[in-house]
Amino acid sequence: MILEAYANTSPKSDLRLLRLLGKKFEGRSFLHINSTRVGGGVAEILHRMIPILNDIGIKTRWEVIEGDPEFFDITKKIHNALQGKPEEITPSMWEHHFEVNRRNSEQISLEADFAFIHDPQPAPLIRFKPEGGRWAWRCHIDLSAPYEEVARRVVDYALQYDAAVFSVAKFARSLPVPEFIVLPSIDPLSEKNRELEKEEIDEIARRFDIPPGKPLILQVSRFDRFKDPVGVIKAWRMVRKYNDCMLVLAGSPATDDPEGPRVLEEVQEFASGDPDVRLLLLPAFSDREINALQRLATVVLQKSIKEGFGLTVSEAMWKGKPVIGGAVGGIPYQIIHGHNGFLVHSVEGAAFRIRQFLNSPEMTKRMGERAREHVRNNFLITRQVRDYLSIWAAVEEPGRTSIMMV
Repeated sequence: MILEAYANTSPKSDLRLLRLLGKKFEGRSFLHINSTRVGGGVAEILHRMIPILNDIGIKTRWEVIEGDPEFFDITKKIHNALQGKPEEITPSMWEHHFEVNRRNSEQISLEADFAFIHDPQPAPLIRFKPEGGRWAWRCHIDLSAPYEEVARRVVDYALQYDAAVFSVAKFARSLPVPEFIVLPSIDPLSEKNRELEKEEIDEIARRFDIPPGKPLILQVSRFDRFKDPVGVIKAWRMVRKYNDCMLVLAGSPATDDPEGPRVLEEVQEFASGDPDVRLLLLPAFSDREINALQRLATVVLQKSIKEGFGLTVSEAMWKGKPVIGGAVGGIPYQIIHGHNGFLVHSVEGAAFRIRQFLNSPEMTKRMGERAREHVRNNFLITRQVRDYLSIWAAVEEPGRTSIMMV
């Protein structure tokens, strides 16, 4: 069984509960729908979660809606607006958003005992839900301070679901439907997080021209303004005045993010002419390369100014790396400031903490050990699968079960 492979990494209590939930829902169907099969944390975790669910006896499918470039331009604006950026979504744009979902409802089988519909892109599918079954809207976006005009339209869809699921409590809205909090997770056995042989790490370092012995500052994320890649370069330039080190910004494209190429061009221009900066646009599924880069890094950053959850933080922490992260979104749930990493609010703050790690190797090692243990206890995939199935139980039997996942 796939689940047995986690016996030496996941908490035993998670595995016991998963087996019980698997028996409860054995033979029943679980459907996930999102807007991309590659790029971003949602797609990544679904790739790993679906086999586990099937392994414990639940018939699980993952469907991806299709759309034209206009649709993804619109949904990117919606995404930005939900994270606080003023965006005008015209009536015709909302109509196109709905129409694309209507067409997808005719192409995708929506039959399931339970369904998770992920984020705003496929949210209108609720209008085409078949009779029977329960549906939950799974929001991975920070809704704590949205552009309200857009948020109201998305919430109108959310109200039609049987439940709404958010990544952290402060993202949630006060809705008259059951609401649940499920922290995202990483898979410790995936190609991105498994242990690597030294030869594998050295080969990837050579391929990316990363010299041995030179301290490496790393940020792994899609090229998105909310990830502040320009701010990372500014902080690194402050550090370089005092500490000899190099910087790598690495990310893969996401098929549902049309802004990515433009942001990459801006970052390339800002970094041009500096031989100690590497900008790596990695192909989709470059998991082994990302794994090696995180293990090569001396200091890892996730200097987001807006964030859904930021699982690259837990990925690096699992490798024993303390992380410097923006104090936004789900990052403070992963980084306990001063214990297993640092939270920052500015370029100057990031530069100060980078230098602190570079100049204090013993502290860096100690905090890295704490970081790995924090991930083991809180952010492994077996816990997230357990939470999703617990929501299914709660939605089906609301009078008997009351659950708030934290």
